[in-house]
Amino acid sequence: MKISTKIVRAGLVTDKSTGAISTPIYQTATFRHPELGRSTGYDYSRSQNPTRKAVEETLAALEEGQAGFAFASGMAAITAVLMLYRPGDHLIITEDCYGGTYRVLDKLFTQFGLSATFVDTSDTQQVRQALQPATKAIILETPTNPLMKIADIKAITAIAREAGAQPIHVIVDNTFLSPYLQRPLTLGADIVIHSGSKYLSGHNDVVCGLVVAGDPLLCEKIGFIQNATGSILGPQDCWLLLRGIKTLAIRLRQHEKNAQAVAEWLTQHPSVTKVYYPGLKDHPGKAIQDAQATGYGGMLSFVVDHPRLPAQVLRKVKVLQFAESLGGVESLITFPAIQTHADIPVTIRERLGISDCLLRLSVGIEDVEDIIADLAQALEQ
Repeated sequence: MKISTKIVRAGLVTDKSTGAISTPIYQTATFRHPELGRSTGYDYSRSQNPTRKAVEETLAALEEGQAGFAFASGMAAITAVLMLYRPGDHLIITEDCYGGTYRVLDKLFTQFGLSATFVDTSDTQQVRQALQPATKAIILETPTNPLMKIADIKAITAIAREAGAQPIHVIVDNTFLSPYLQRPLTLGADIVIHSGSKYLSGHNDVVCGLVVAGDPLLCEKIGFIQNATGSILGPQDCWLLLRGIKTLAIRLRQHEKNAQAVAEWLTQHPSVTKVYYPGLKDHPGKAIQDAQATGYGGMLSFVVDHPRLPAQVLRKVKVLQFAESLGGVESLITFPAIQTHADIPVTIRERLGISDCLLRLSVGIEDVEDIIADLAQALEQ
């Protein structure tokens, strides 16, 4: 079955007793037992809920994993995955990762004895050199947020497998592309993470996170953490997420079509000095992207030629919305240096290229001529 058909069938007729096409919202905290020693499979909604089960099974099928887990936010999903590791363990992380990922590692998990090395994961040699005897996981974003760097998932998986007798997990944040365009587990990764608030839900109306794993033992451990800590996604939000997923394929193709046009237009603008978009012919890593994904997504970043311009653009845009987040049908523009990546120290941000002239754009599904016209008037000096 093709991926676009799987997407449309998200949550289809999960209630066999009624044949309801849409998965019902099981807005209940607890479930009645038939008798002592017997269960319907549902006891308490923290442990399992039929609406959540439908969305978890959907994501597992789309990512071609063993099991999926739905959390209250993307950061809750990342936190649950990090709880797999113990004091003394070492992690290798994409250096220009989402600021929230950096923050939870730098401010919280270091207190519990985890250490992390942040490297350019688009350079496999840097990944190899960062390995330590205590390394237990390599956490990738690809494309990265916000510089759109591409990591070779197969090559990094091979490095992890060659490193030694102890398994090194490869964990991929697949938020930017979704399983419609990229399926890391099929490339050798062990765990996939999503901020489901983004492309999966697609309408800027849900906050949620998803984890999918391929190994049954890993799934058992993640399921235990989910139940023990209780950071689960409620049934109403699970239903909204299922409804959003059904249009993922058609939305992402329009996002991508618009983003390609916007990126090409920006490369010709006199006030723009750099455009980061994997669909551009000269984008570093494009060949790897073409080999491991079926598209480029709807995210891009660009650098303007004067530090006064970002504030002007954010003030003047009308079709685009100055707001954090990404992946919804509406075009959103953000200023990473003071928003999504503010928790990364300024010296590191500047070294990475997350400067005071960098803007990140989540290209929506509006008419692309309106998007470009809005950018044109906002950039006019």
